[in-house]
Amino acid sequence: MSDAGDGRVQMQFDDNSLLAQLFGERDENLDRIERQLGVSVVSRGNRIAISGPTQRTDVARTALSALYDRLKRGLEVDGAAVDAALRLAQSRPGRRDLWTEGEEIRTRKRRISARSPNQAAYIRALREHELVFALGPAGTGKTYLAVATAVDMMMSGTVERIVLSRPAVEAGERLGFLPGDLREKVDPYLRPLYDALYDMLPGDQVMKRLASGEIEIAPLAFMRGRTLANAFVILDEAQNTTPVQMKMFLTRLGENARMAVTGDLSQIDLPQGAQCGLRDALETLRGVDGLSVVEFNETDVVRHPLVSRIVRAYDQREGKREAARPKKSDDRRN
Repeated sequence: MSDAGDGRVQMQFDDNSLLAQLFGERDENLDRIERQLGVSVVSRGNRIAISGPTQRTDVARTALSALYDRLKRGLEVDGAAVDAALRLAQSRPGRRDLWTEGEEIRTRKRRISARSPNQAAYIRALREHELVFALGPAGTGKTYLAVATAVDMMMSGTVERIVLSRPAVEAGERLGFLPGDLREKVDPYLRPLYDALYDMLPGDQVMKRLASGEIEIAPLAFMRGRTLANAFVILDEAQNTTPVQMKMFLTRLGENARMAVTGDLSQIDLPQGAQCGLRDALETLRGVDGLSVVEFNETDVVRHPLVSRIVRAYDQREGKREAARPKKSDDRRN
């Protein structure tokens, strides 16, 4: 690999068998890089010529090098991986190893890599801290990566079981009005957790471990009075807890246990005037040793690209509303 002056980069790859996957069908991966970076990427045989603004050609080179290394390690390269490489390359200029071992998660069905710098920080935090708060909009991987890390730690023997929980319906968890037995009442609210599990483990393994209790999925109310030891415990949609519920959950932490608390403070469904347990916990626990807080934003959204733009549009509108609201001092004068 060599530079050919400012704004031009020449790359050569030694394993031709990997190039079809690297370039994508009809060079769609190269086209994706061109569109996102505003550079020109031309392939001839096992060579690539990249031209454009120097900083952007450097990003393209770093991303392509990392994607090629990924293929050599037996990992797939698709559109999502290309997007991830570009995000990471822009935040880590000059680095070839965009995906380090500590930022990858291995499960029975797949190997999962960080797709943004914040995701990489989150994976490291989940491995290194006993309590991790993950905040941010939908589609940033908060719950998915927590479940993946939990499965990885259970399969490696670091923890013995996984406990997944969500506030059901609203903070009051008014399940009695719903039809069916208890499982039928709560399952719709816990479905995203099931979906994540089936992405990590074969279906028969999920069912077997649910039956044995190695994996437990339950509404938040079921956590009361328990001590959860040797477990990876995840509380999802934590913005819909009250301070009392949040304190109850956090104090379930037992010996050799890990906790991940995920939520989106812009999507609070609590009744009008009710205090948010997630926000209260973040304020109360600020500076406490042993915990980590990771904040995601719309640039970390890894779903359809339109989702990121939707999140940004809502955030901008909310910012305008906040700016237009009268200040408290003005209200008193009126």
